[in-house]
Amino acid sequence: MMNIYTVSFFGHRYIERGTEIENRLDKLLHDLITQKEYVDFLIGRDGEFDLLASAAIKRAIRSYGYGNTHFMLVLPYMKAEYRDNEKEYLDYYDEVEVCAESSEAHPKSAIQIRNRSMIDRADLVVCCIQHKSGGAYNTIQYAKKHGKRIVNLADEN
Repeated sequence: MMNIYTVSFFGHRYIERGTEIENRLDKLLHDLITQKEYVDFLIGRDGEFDLLASAAIKRAIRSYGYGNTHFMLVLPYMKAEYRDNEKEYLDYYDEVEVCAESSEAHPKSAIQIRNRSMIDRADLVVCCIQHKSGGAYNTIQYAKKHGKRIVNLADEN
């Protein structure tokens, strides 16, 4: 039975100290890909951190992956941008999933519901939380409440 280690990513729409965050993320991804049997990466596409993390994941898979990774975009609902560019998305991500729970919800609450679903599936939550407010912050509070292992790339360590 393969041991699948699931990692979910969350961060603010806008981030500060991007290069520093990226360097920390690169090291973490190296360790995950080289030390775990199989890593499942779950990510949204809702802001600066998601785009930075996606690029870092792609780089890390190219550099260290040996067929032991799966990179999935999790959408809160079907988006026109995805529908109109499905091929490009599927060239970039291994898979695109529309979260079942959030696709039925009101669009205003859909992202939070999708985020909670991604937390529930995660062994590790990687985040970039630089402010004690907003959707990403609330998502991490949910992860803490559920005893998830969390790495905040914005922490000074």
